[in-house]
Amino acid sequence: MRASDYLFTDSWVIPAPRDAVCEVLLDLEHYVDWWPQVRAVASVGPDDALVVCRSRLPYDLELHLHAETRGPDELRVAIDGPIRGFASWRLTPVAGGTRLDFEQRVEAVARLFRWASYVAKPVLAANHAWMMRGAEQGLEARLSRARR
Repeated sequence: MRASDYLFTDSWVIPAPRDAVCEVLLDLEHYVDWWPQVRAVASVGPDDALVVCRSRLPYDLELHLHAETRGPDELRVAIDGPIRGFASWRLTPVAGGTRLDFEQRVEAVARLFRWASYVAKPVLAANHAWMMRGAEQGLEARLSRARR
């Protein structure tokens, strides 16, 4: 793996049925309502969106996402922008809710991100981990509000 390549994985169990979790994850335009690090989403077609993310580091990451898979068991998007690759969610019904397995494989392609990959990769990985904690907490809170 090159310094500019990243693999991120996370797994959680959310206390909600798979279909409810899938419904929230498919509704990309409303991620800003529950995922604090997603700052803006603009639909640019039936399968495409522009997304602005910002975690702890002081920069906005502007990404173009293209939906590749939208099933109840897996959601997958191609990612383009300063990073390129894909992100996917796998959803599995389990006792007490839904297990989510997140995988993101990307390459830093923008000059700044490629350079940062050589000197600050652990910091960038920690920034991503912070963003994913926000996703887990926000998704769980969003789904608990829906159950009330």
